[in-house]
Amino acid sequence: MLFVSEAARDRILNIYDTEAKAEGTFVRVSVKGGGCSGLSYNMDFDTQVNPDDQEFEDKGIKLVTDLKSFLYVCNTTLDFSDGLNGKGFQFINPNASRTCACGESFAV
Repeated sequence: MLFVSEAARDRILNIYDTEAKAEGTFVRVSVKGGGCSGLSYNMDFDTQVNPDDQEFEDKGIKLVTDLKSFLYVCNTTLDFSDGLNGKGFQFINPNASRTCACGESFAV
């Protein structure tokens, strides 16, 4: 399962409204090799579901990830911060054994 915090839900809905996202748009979460810690998160908006995708919905937000990425992000919460220490989406991943200081890469 993938989860969405209230703050992330509010920000995603705001993006849907202000950028006039197409009907059926969802959040695609994936993991790629790279970054300080070895693996990097990627988040984008998409409308195409692939055959091997895993689909989840939390707080009215549809999240989709490919099967390979899901092995790394299972039970992860997508959060959003607009505080002084940084603004943007962040991943709270219980599977990560370490993360880099910027929070954009991790290792398991």
